[in-house]
Amino acid sequence: MFAADWEFAPHRFKETSSQLSKGLTLSQGENWKTMRRFTITTLRDFGMGKSSLEEKVAEECTTVIKYFATFKGKPFENLMILNAAVANIIVAILLGYRMDYDDPQFKRLLFLTNENIRLLGAPMVSLFNIFPFIALLPGSHKKIQENVAELCDFIERTFVQHLKNLDENDQRSFIDVFLVRQNEEAGNPHSYFHTKNLTQVVRSLFAAGMETTSTTLRWGILLMMKYPKIQEKVQEEISRVLGSAQPMYSHRGQMPFTNAVIHEIQRFSDILPTGVLRETTKDVTFRGYFIPKGTYIISLLTSVLKDSTQFEKPYEFYPENFLDSKGNFVKKDAFLPFSAGRRACAGETLARMELFMFFTSLLQKFTFCFPPGVNDVDLSSVGGITNAPQPHMICAVSR
Repeated sequence: MFAADWEFAPHRFKETSSQLSKGLTLSQGENWKTMRRFTITTLRDFGMGKSSLEEKVAEECTTVIKYFATFKGKPFENLMILNAAVANIIVAILLGYRMDYDDPQFKRLLFLTNENIRLLGAPMVSLFNIFPFIALLPGSHKKIQENVAELCDFIERTFVQHLKNLDENDQRSFIDVFLVRQNEEAGNPHSYFHTKNLTQVVRSLFAAGMETTSTTLRWGILLMMKYPKIQEKVQEEISRVLGSAQPMYSHRGQMPFTNAVIHEIQRFSDILPTGVLRETTKDVTFRGYFIPKGTYIISLLTSVLKDSTQFEKPYEFYPENFLDSKGNFVKKDAFLPFSAGRRACAGETLARMELFMFFTSLLQKFTFCFPPGVNDVDLSSVGGITNAPQPHMICAVSR
């Protein structure tokens, strides 16, 4: 999970420093502790890691399968449909209902989030982060600011609608639970349950709940197209263990090869190579280097995921990196796509469930292959805050 467009305040650049103290991803101190504890507890209450959420994921898998089937094996682009499918899981938790893939508002939210993720890798944004006095110049940083404002406006309008129908005895969404807590602490001037925190938490959960998982799935399909023998082996295990039964997260223990392939997709694709920005809260001496309080720290997760001392073939797509000589799945301490420590991804359990169920469901129903006239795929990534695959077309042939 990452902080998409964290650098920019919703309306004015002068709000940037205060914005960083709100929400979940980049806040600190008691605000962070309170928001993280609330977020994890509420996500669990709404099914994260439980069979009730598995059912929602399974329903979304069925919708995606029907969509893929409409192309009848002909080439199509899978970016927006996978974004929408994965986003709908977190949307159902945040808002209390799923959104239709053709809903113009839903499409707009997906577009804004995708555009910001791409623009965050632009040179002008990097320059702005180093030299904030260029804020008035035109460039990508301006566009991101506009997109963030529009996203926040949508979220705040949603709060109003939830307030109109808020029933403390029937809390149907993450926002409902937050608003009830806000009402309970209305007389506390030091409460962390205020609108700015809710806006930032919801925006972070929406972006992170969509982007990293859907991008990993896109890499997974692309890699299955490039390595058809691995795809066949996954499908053989699915047929042997599941037959035509709906894949559920609980099946992963019975499917070591599929589980290894999914882990290897995450490791190889290296979605978020630099992790999320951190900051030292006190003076630190690390390996002889003095790092003063307030220094921004960037963790290079890719150095762990591609560590040759931990993985036999770190620069190749090699599922055996997670299998022993008998074909049993092997956990690796160096597998850190969700980061590590107290500030590791709050939605890791949800992401693991989604990856297994979407990937297995799709390979149960389809064989993925190149469009006519295409003999290979480009495995280089598109520039941005995440490592996304190059634009490509896929063919989903019904099995």
